[in-house]
Amino acid sequence: MAWFKRNKEGITTSTEEKKETPEGLWVKCTKCKTVFTADDFKKNSYVCNRCSHHEKIGSEEYSDLLFDKGKYTELDKNLSSGDPLKFSDTKKYTDRVKTSEAKTGLKDAVRTAKGKLDGNDFVVACMDFQFIGGSMGSVMGEKISRAIDQAIKLKCPFMIISKSGGARMMEAGFSLMQMAKVSGKLGLLSENKLPYISYLTDPTTGGVTASFAMLGDLNIAEPDALIAFAGPRVVKETIGRDLPEGFQRSEFLLEHGFLDFIIDRTEIREKLSLILKLFRN
Repeated sequence: MAWFKRNKEGITTSTEEKKETPEGLWVKCTKCKTVFTADDFKKNSYVCNRCSHHEKIGSEEYSDLLFDKGKYTELDKNLSSGDPLKFSDTKKYTDRVKTSEAKTGLKDAVRTAKGKLDGNDFVVACMDFQFIGGSMGSVMGEKISRAIDQAIKLKCPFMIISKSGGARMMEAGFSLMQMAKVSGKLGLLSENKLPYISYLTDPTTGGVTASFAMLGDLNIAEPDALIAFAGPRVVKETIGRDLPEGFQRSEFLLEHGFLDFIIDRTEIREKLSLILKLFRN
């Protein structure tokens, strides 16, 4: 059959003419390994619609999910860390900060922003785990404090989305002081009768858990989020016993009274809107 006969032997397409599938079109669930298109995954709030696993996302993605049409104004965007202790281990602290800045486009581990939720003013402070593990330093404390001031000025609700490994060891006592600083500021928010919503995501640990993350008028969490002061491995080694199944996960904490309820990320905007309506009434 003439039409089936090869005219030229071998592959003749040049390397320059070869077309490859562009990167970023597909996403694989890290738990069940199901593959989705990136667009479908984003539309489902970065939650696997097969196993309901909540993929870890950054502060920009949370802001896009919460604010009307994804529009918001970032606050204190250029506030960055100093190095008062001249800290250095295997790497200088200033170099670690520069690396994280280049990786994330942020100046520190929290993004604070104001915008609208269902047409009403709303201020959010969202941590970003990609920046030195979402660790709490002096800049985080200052940015959250200023965001609270903004909420008081606008007379609107305030929300912290926690995702942190705890205090930033490179700032030592300066870091630990932020626990009291932010907690004190939240007291001012309460005096002005404005609601504070604490939304705990995976992971929320250390000094963040031990302070303002657990001080919300409502403490809510994503499913299966690790929420603890010391992690399960540390606790197990300390007490020398096996831990209960699901220990320190959000469902365990809900059962033991540490959380008010758990909200799936796909429903957070709808549920949050309802919660804030109840506060206004």
